[in-house]
Amino acid sequence: MPNVGPWEIILLLLLALLLFGAKRLPEIGRSMGKGMREFKDSLGGKDDDDRPELPVGTQDTTAAAPPRERDTVR
Repeated sequence: MPNVGPWEIILLLLLALLLFGAKRLPEIGRSMGKGMREFKDSLGGKDDDDRPELPVGTQDTTAAAPPRERDTVR
């Protein structure tokens, strides 16, 4: 496997800057970091018990609504 030196890293960073632009690079870095963090958490068996729950008083919209009286098929 070839060694990657500082000149190769600089060349790759310049190529990424030319391809994606200065505004998109931080966004790409954040999304890659978030993806790697999620992957690492999934390998470690960490559960997502801290998922936000629905606030009290909200309706469950997944259930089908009962038919209304005016909705008769003729």
